[in-house]
Amino acid sequence: PIQNSESYILDEGLRPVPIGVFGKLYVSGVGVARGYLNKSELTNQKFIENPFITKTRMFDTGDVCRWLSDGNIELYGRSDYQVKIRGYRIELGEIETVLFKYSQTIKQVVVEVKELNGDKELVAYYTSKEVIDKVQLRVYLQTKLPEYMVPSFYIELKNIPMTQNGKIDREALTNIT
Repeated sequence: PIQNSESYILDEGLRPVPIGVFGKLYVSGVGVARGYLNKSELTNQKFIENPFITKTRMFDTGDVCRWLSDGNIELYGRSDYQVKIRGYRIELGEIETVLFKYSQTIKQVVVEVKELNGDKELVAYYTSKEVIDKVQLRVYLQTKLPEYMVPSFYIELKNIPMTQNGKIDREALTNIT
């Protein structure tokens, strides 16, 4: 609802995704900045040429979301939450995407890292319309992801905690056991 701006939800090839499919949010228009001050590498990574409108740029917000059938955008989290566990670089959003594919009853998913007894462990938080068999969920993930990306713990919540501006409250999640 901002004049002279456009929002796109795109896949990794910068192609629009269908309604209901997760992608990354990009914004374009006169309100988009020219880049980050004194950070040319980050500017080149996040501010890219808009493939839909010539001679304009768009900004990669890093937000993972999807279009709803009513035209609203539903935000699910960030695509740039990368962690290092036992020498492996892990993009938490990749795990979340696979978790969503397990069942259409899963409504929200957030994967976080918790430190337990000095070790970093992956924890999957989720909401679902129906009870999910956690053992079967883990078995499914083991067929889709390398072992180091399979969460150690699965916690079903009634709601994923959100901040006042509508983003996932990751700090609140770390206090849930």
